[in-house]
Amino acid sequence: MIHLLYLDPGNGSYLAQVIIASILGVVFYFRNLLYVVRDFFYRLLGKKDRSADS
Repeated sequence: MIHLLYLDPGNGSYLAQVIIASILGVVFYFRNLLYVVRDFFYRLLGKKDRSADS
C-alpha cells in the first residue's frame, strides 16, 4: 500500500507548473476585471480615460 504514495520528479514539476499557472491565471483575470470596472465608471461619470493620454 505504501508504494502508491510515490511521486517521481516529473509529477512534482508538473504539479508546480499547474499551481503557478493557476495563480497567474487568477491574477490576470482579476486585473482584467479591474480594468473593465474602472473603465465602466470612467464612462459612467464622464471622466476622460487615462489610457488615452499615454
